Amino acid sequence: MEFGDILSAKRGIMKTNVLLIDDDNELAELLTEYLARFDIQLSVADNGEEGLKLLRQSQPHCVLLDVMLPRADGFVICQEIRKISDIPVIMLTARGELADRIVGLELGADDYLPKPFEPRELAARIQAMLRRIKLVSDGNILRHGDLELDTLHHTATRNGEKLYLTTLEFDALVIFVRHHGVTLSRDMLADLLSDGDWESSSRSLDVLISRLRQKLGDDPQSSKYLKTLRGHGYLFVGIKTDAG
Repeated sequence: MEFGDILSAKRGIMKTNVLLIDDDNELAELLTEYLARFDIQLSVADNGEEGLKLLRQSQPHCVLLDVMLPRADGFVICQEIRKISDIPVIMLTARGELADRIVGLELGADDYLPKPFEPRELAARIQAMLRRIKLVSDGNILRHGDLELDTLHHTATRNGEKLYLTTLEFDALVIFVRHHGVTLSRDMLADLLSDGDWESSSRSLDVLISRLRQKLGDDPQSSKYLKTLRGHGYLFVGIKTDAG
């Protein structure tokens, strides 16, 4: 089976709608033509304001967001997106510098890809992102103490109140709940998160864990949910009330 056929099957033979926010017209034309081979339909906005407008109108499956945008840069737009949506965001960074990647992740991006890149790699990143948020038909409720995760609707609550998690944060929390009581090394966590695309030594992994703890209201010194075991990895703790 070809790559495009695999992607189509995963999306139920429906076109995947992706929003590109980038003022590089040549890149937009190239990606529009290339991604169409994999049943990915690209909508394009050349500035952040137009991108936010299209996001509200078209409700795409994923956003590709360039850092270097006119008027308001991609980091600002990423913040605005997170105010209205939990949609997966892949940042496109011209320099690919570590600082840019960390800032993007801290602001709620789910992945990053430095320019220049191969269109095939971008298609693979989109496929991986959609694989993380694929719908399941059964066993979709996971509970752990005051946490409830709905993998069908991709939502999480604590004490009945919604947690505003990015796709990556939600996936990490699902992994921890499903591996309750098991110490996950950095290598294991990186592999479970994105099929080995992450480096376990990356600062990005630390940012993800820190951000997840903050949203859970978890104190690292007396953790209710997530403990760091120095030299070993991470342990999700507490009493698991229901496997869903």
